Amino acid sequence: MRAKIGVQAMMLKEKVEQLGAYETFRKVHELGYHAIEVSQIPMTKENVSDIKRATEDFGIEVASMTAGLKPMQPGQESLTTDFDKIVRDCHTLDCDLLRIGMLPFEAMASLEKVIEFSHEVNAVAKKLQEEGIKLYYHNHHIEFTKYEGEYLLDIIRRQAPLLGFELDVHWVHRGGLNPVEVIKRYKGKVELIHLKDYRVNRVPESALESLYAGDIKGFMQQFTDIIEFAELGAGSLDFKAIIEASLDAGVRYLLVEQDDQYGRDPFDCLKDSRDYLIELGYRELF
Repeated sequence: MRAKIGVQAMMLKEKVEQLGAYETFRKVHELGYHAIEVSQIPMTKENVSDIKRATEDFGIEVASMTAGLKPMQPGQESLTTDFDKIVRDCHTLDCDLLRIGMLPFEAMASLEKVIEFSHEVNAVAKKLQEEGIKLYYHNHHIEFTKYEGEYLLDIIRRQAPLLGFELDVHWVHRGGLNPVEVIKRYKGKVELIHLKDYRVNRVPESALESLYAGDIKGFMQQFTDIIEFAELGAGSLDFKAIIEASLDAGVRYLLVEQDDQYGRDPFDCLKDSRDYLIELGYRELF
């Protein structure tokens, strides 16, 4: 199966609110993308229907869908509280990959809670397998905390053997590792990759103003907080090497994402990333 480049819909959640899911997906199609990971879009009956219609009308695949193990906000769907509905939505949208977007908040500072999460999620992964759905876990940088010399991400992998992984290359890099090496190490466990660049921004004028005013602490805070999410090609990551490692690892979907567009229209950001990937020679993956 050939890999496909698509879009992570988290960055389009405001567009869905403004235009609706159908018209948002139409615009994604017009930009040349034909796969979408559904995330942070309320899975109402109307939205599920509009997404289904858009996939049929525009030839778009739902690469994967999103659900937490438990609600992280009041009223949020989760695999604990809404298992049957989530499975039904996956089947409606012909989607066999489901991903958990982040660790539960309480697990971010507790190895015990991480292990508890891993065991619970492994049990859910087994139930999902019976429905023809694979469960994946998306990393941030916190998974590269070490416990007795072992990365948290590797602990989750060991404690939840039925779980697959969606590797986000920006967050891997921010966690201090080489995304290419991590993708190679997780070969056979990864079918989803988030393509997101890592930009070191200029020191802002406000930081210099703090410095000249004698506020060294204020300057240093801004000096150390200049990392941005970026359009592909606008940062420092080696996407040729990343994509080649992903293809070798058997990845099915390479999903363009930019958590913050810093005032730019997300459709323009997606166009810039698309153009860059075509420049790199990956037109056939769209």
